[in-house]
Amino acid sequence: MTPDPRRQELALGLLAMPYADLTPVQRSVVDLIAAETPTGLTPVLADGRSGWDRLADRMAEVGGSWTFLGGFALAMALWIGANLVLAGWTRAFDPYPFIFLNLVLSTLAAVQAPVILMSQNRQTARDRQAAEHDYRVNLRAELEIMRLHDRLQLSERQLQRIEAALAVLPGSAERIGRGVER
Repeated sequence: MTPDPRRQELALGLLAMPYADLTPVQRSVVDLIAAETPTGLTPVLADGRSGWDRLADRMAEVGGSWTFLGGFALAMALWIGANLVLAGWTRAFDPYPFIFLNLVLSTLAAVQAPVILMSQNRQTARDRQAAEHDYRVNLRAELEIMRLHDRLQLSERQLQRIEAALAVLPGSAERIGRGVER
């Protein structure tokens, strides 16, 4: 498929490469410039999450909070305190060395770690998508600035040619100095 001449001209002028040799990201930026459309927002990954993904994200959010750490420390203190107090009446449900507590902690760690990793993987994918969007926006801004700079240089050269042409006309210095009067 041959790109239209406008895209080919933009690719050669801005990136010094034929349109066909550009990366997909570069092509998309050249397409946006050619179409003169704004850079769109990328879809948010959170919208496509399953119920399990939302649950994992929520568990990671709660499990990685200071509230969870404080509540968990309090629960452990209550567990240990209750078992130490009840040990005096030989009613402790998990006497020292708290083997059942160790099992609960191990199970919690075994379940919580993969859930947090799943949530981090999704967050990494969202971050990667946001970084690619930022790259597209920045590349487009840089290319647009280059285009404006080229246009400004062209305008300056044209103005210099006009001034040079006016300078050779007889009596032009006086007209330029006091403004053109008719």
